[in-house]
Amino acid sequence: MQTNMHEHAATPAWAFDSELLRRYDKPGPRYTSYPTAPHFQDFAANDLRAAVARSEQLHPQRPISLYIHVPYCTSPCFYCGCNRVITRDRSKGESYVRRVLREADMMASTLDRARDVVQLHLGGGTPNFLAPELIAELLEGLRARLNFSTGADRDFSIELDPRAVTPGDIAALAQMGFNRTSLGIQDFDPDVQRAVNREQDVEATLEVIDACRRHGIASVNVDLIYGLPKQNLQGFGRTLDTIVGIRPDRLAIYGYAHLPHMFRAQRQIADADLPDPELKLALLGLAVERLSAAGYQYIGMDHFALPGEELARAQRCGDLHRNFMGYTTCADTDLIGIGVSAISRIGDSYSQNPRDLPTWEAAIDAGRVPVWRGLTLSDDDQLRAELIQELMCNGKVNTQALARRYGIDFDSYFALELRGLWPLQQDRLVDYRDGLIRATARGRPLLRLIAMCFDRYLRAAEQSATYSKAI
Repeated sequence: MQTNMHEHAATPAWAFDSELLRRYDKPGPRYTSYPTAPHFQDFAANDLRAAVARSEQLHPQRPISLYIHVPYCTSPCFYCGCNRVITRDRSKGESYVRRVLREADMMASTLDRARDVVQLHLGGGTPNFLAPELIAELLEGLRARLNFSTGADRDFSIELDPRAVTPGDIAALAQMGFNRTSLGIQDFDPDVQRAVNREQDVEATLEVIDACRRHGIASVNVDLIYGLPKQNLQGFGRTLDTIVGIRPDRLAIYGYAHLPHMFRAQRQIADADLPDPELKLALLGLAVERLSAAGYQYIGMDHFALPGEELARAQRCGDLHRNFMGYTTCADTDLIGIGVSAISRIGDSYSQNPRDLPTWEAAIDAGRVPVWRGLTLSDDDQLRAELIQELMCNGKVNTQALARRYGIDFDSYFALELRGLWPLQQDRLVDYRDGLIRATARGRPLLRLIAMCFDRYLRAAEQSATYSKAI
């Protein structure tokens, strides 16, 4: 692949060090936002409208990223920590789509119609709980209310459960304009699948991926999870071999976070069936080894991509962004979340819809903007949010440039935080010299721990109860 003249050098491969990861495996945020969602407060519809007005005044015609949450699943996957509703009643999808479009009406009335939707993502839950015809109705309704981009760089994606999608469905989704899909696989090992209540045929899943390619889906992402009950190196190795063989464009290798006190479905998993910490670390090491050998570029956190894929190119160009949809190429946008539990990042604000379906439905039926909580960021919040975003996406921060933008002396302002960073410097996870904080190759897998040093809200007492471990 020819390298663009504006691209940075390729990011270093994951320098896997099991002893180091074992020592630093502690809970912390994933930093899809700063401040993180547990710190959101009371926030009303008027606050949201004011945030839209401020954003449009400062950034006229700024593009829009649109997230639609579809909560329904037909059966529970025991590992899942997502906001979802279990039902086999497909008619619920019809009433849900109608309410989503009514919420879109409310949001559209506050927005400049000239703003382009350059990114659309349907997440869940299981978005393909909705039949293709209903997804088409949803998209047509959204297009009637918002200005969807037709540019070649638009990013329209949907999460799919491969157990409930056909090649014909893929053809229909491609016709609607989706150009990226994300498929949950987790592990192909039958014992693991039974333990997590997600039995999934290998050949049928591969046929779905093949259909995506045949019908012009530009990028296919696959999700795997390590640390699931009954997992072992042999079974997970076979899954990795199968996945590497079909070469998805992107992969996410998530560590299973066992938090049964927060997620009821996880109480179905016996602690005795979970891999011990040594095996869980070895499973991760195996994934890193196989993906690195296959030529995948390490993006950050738990994400990998083929070097020519859009996400990998964005990382090399310094254009990578991170939000509630994970790593993305759409940086300079306002994120608008619609549906139960959806979160928006508009200008200097975050806002979230109610997490429970009846409360969200009641607000929509009453004609109210369904805002539950949120936050208007202070100057300090915005400074730290930018710093953490730079760390999580680029693995480095130009402290002098940041200081100029915010009118501060960086070392004085962050004197306490830099003292907290010192032990990580001693362990060669991060380097700070000549106005540049840079994660080393050794420290890149632990970006969230470096970012935690600059999190003003973080308190040690709340970490283990609220956040997953770094590994």
